[in-house]
Amino acid sequence: MNLLTTSFLTTKSDALKNMFMQRHDQSAAKKSRSAPAELRRPYDAMLLLLSLVLLSIGLVIVTSASMPVADRLFNNPFHFAVRHGIYIVMAIIAALIVMQIPMRWWRMTNVWLLLLAIILLIAVLVIGRSVNGSTRWLVLGPITIQAAEPAKLFFFCYLAGYLVRRYEEVTENIRGFIKPLIVFFALAFLLLLQPDLGTVVVMLCTTVGLLFLAGAKLWQFFGLMITGSLAVIMLIVFEEYRMKRITSFLDPWADPFGSGYQLTQSLMAYGRGDIFGQGLGNSLQKLEYLPEAHTDFIMAILAEEFGFAGVLTVLVLMFTIVFKAMRMGNLALRKDRPFDAYLAYAIGIWFSLQTAVNVGASAGILPTKGLTFPLLSYGGSSLIIMAVAVAILVRIDFEIRVDGIQAMNKGFAAKGQKKSAVQSDGNLSEAKNSVKHIIGKLANRDSRLKNAGGHND
Repeated sequence: MNLLTTSFLTTKSDALKNMFMQRHDQSAAKKSRSAPAELRRPYDAMLLLLSLVLLSIGLVIVTSASMPVADRLFNNPFHFAVRHGIYIVMAIIAALIVMQIPMRWWRMTNVWLLLLAIILLIAVLVIGRSVNGSTRWLVLGPITIQAAEPAKLFFFCYLAGYLVRRYEEVTENIRGFIKPLIVFFALAFLLLLQPDLGTVVVMLCTTVGLLFLAGAKLWQFFGLMITGSLAVIMLIVFEEYRMKRITSFLDPWADPFGSGYQLTQSLMAYGRGDIFGQGLGNSLQKLEYLPEAHTDFIMAILAEEFGFAGVLTVLVLMFTIVFKAMRMGNLALRKDRPFDAYLAYAIGIWFSLQTAVNVGASAGILPTKGLTFPLLSYGGSSLIIMAVAVAILVRIDFEIRVDGIQAMNKGFAAKGQKKSAVQSDGNLSEAKNSVKHIIGKLANRDSRLKNAGGHND
């Protein structure tokens, strides 16, 4: 009988134990699913996936667009495709290295990075190589560096650091607002000597947007916008080749075999693409009708081969990256990481502006400018620097998630200490009650003994 009872109790206790473990595991899984994304993964996997998809699409389109010109120039249709593949590998390696660098390093060295940008821009003017009348490239053996690309990133790092150091000056008086503009004008002067007005416009718009997000006064913001617009107009009016670009942009069909040739060929590519395109490899404009088909006008070939659907897909991918960058900036501000926030904002504005200028120029919405589509167009310097910028975003997101996990662990530790304190208080009161109970028993026993002794007398 005792054995049967013991066996029954053991079976019952095991069943209860299993039920408890099952419920506990389910509640833990629910907590894990309901936890914020930054507490479930150490990095933003979607941001990396979007960037890799754009790089992959870029490799396919660059291969398709560059085959005719590569075959004529190098007797190898895959010349540019192989080089672009090497650039992608270098960009991924650079991104992996940058992901290991803490944001504190960028915050501490942003002034030195600005100095490096100035040195690169001066070196281009002294020993740079000229292509199509522009001196923009530094040749270091087999490596060619377009100095304007790292200069943009380094200037944005400096601007983010300045807004952190001089936040009160920027928001309260005009001197703090003008100081970073002096640095920008110095860089713009060096860039215009190359000449490279497109990079200057992107840097100006990013600077204006960042100062606005940092809390600059509205009159300063609008004043800077008007002054910058007037300066750009003056630069266009007093340069004959820029003025020709504007007139050809307004009416490219007035001279379709002269100043409007490139834009009219690009518009033909867009028109042939229709909704779903002619199919991969079936572009006619890439047969050396459209100049720079694999670089500045890569979107025209994409539109011709994949149509409106392909263009929309690429734009949605880039919009999602920009949206993530801006959202990351908001989150960094809430986590008291202002440098990370301003740098994320700058990268988001930079990517969106460069995309808008590239697509707008190829579609005839904006005047023609030599700016690449981020992560898509052919060009080693642009590709590597854009990949580094994405890696910085991943690093910012990683550090925000680590801060969240540390805060969560501190909260759990505080709750554990509170729980243990409550348990110790409960144990103490329980011990006091048991002592009182024992003392009461002893007192009752003494009184009974005394009563028994009195009866015996």
